[in-house]
Amino acid sequence: MQTTAVILKGPKDLTLDVLDITPPTDGDLVIEVNHSGISTGTEKLFWSGAMPPFPGMGFPLVPGYEAAGVVVEAGKGSVYKTGDNVFVPGANCYEGAFGLFGGASKLLVSNEDRVTKIDAGLEAEGSLLALAATARHAMAGQGKAVPDLIVGHGVLGRLLARLTIAAGAPAPTVWEIDPARHTGAQGYNVIAPEDDARRDYTSVYDASGSVKGLGDLIGRIVKGGEIVLAGFYTDPITFAFPPAFMKEARFRIAAEWTRDDLVATRALVESGALSLAGLITHTAAAADAPAAYETAFSNPDCLKMILNWKDAS
Repeated sequence: MQTTAVILKGPKDLTLDVLDITPPTDGDLVIEVNHSGISTGTEKLFWSGAMPPFPGMGFPLVPGYEAAGVVVEAGKGSVYKTGDNVFVPGANCYEGAFGLFGGASKLLVSNEDRVTKIDAGLEAEGSLLALAATARHAMAGQGKAVPDLIVGHGVLGRLLARLTIAAGAPAPTVWEIDPARHTGAQGYNVIAPEDDARRDYTSVYDASGSVKGLGDLIGRIVKGGEIVLAGFYTDPITFAFPPAFMKEARFRIAAEWTRDDLVATRALVESGALSLAGLITHTAAAADAPAAYETAFSNPDCLKMILNWKDAS
């Protein structure tokens, strides 16, 4: 089998080309992708060359870990069948290219344990399930508190706020330094950090990916308050010890979502408790992938770019 896929040959060297796919084995599904998302976090770091050493990293690679499509082949005894709509967080099925993420492809092979069924009506929004599961993983679980302050009103920040409200907790405050991103709030307020006088936050979630404001956040929490690093950070994380000492500050790093997060998030979406609407601002045909990646990483108006693979050969 062969597929058309996005190939990142090196920093800022991205193209669309044809790759051979490894044949499916027992437990694998063959999936035809309809939509795939472009991550402005980890994928941007690979594209720009700023990603520090990472397991499985290498060029050329097929990016993308947010893909929604249809099962076109399932093995005997599979819980999936041809025609099922699914979300798949990428694949490692390519000859001659790393599949560190591997979701930006017209056709892919993935073990069914990594796949989850989704409602066909989600269309492109189905590709957002991984981001929503990432937000859920940061918040859900024993000893975790929902945020009362979220830093950053990108897609992850918006999902954190929506999940907080869906949990029945008080609406969080959201900080955003870009005035253009103050819109789109659903049941919560978005303000500039300098317009917020509060210094009694219990649980602060940073979804900005920047460590520049960490010192300010320490000064904003109550004694024993927590700061959750929910983004992906390339710069060394440093802070002045005395203020953190006086606050007895706690720090937590939110890691990658698990399958349980994915299943729970899908249930929230299907029940209507969590909306994925209004998060996709840009779409492009897969054939225009090079320009789409450039836009996703350089245009501040682009919250989320989605590639449409339906017409790709």
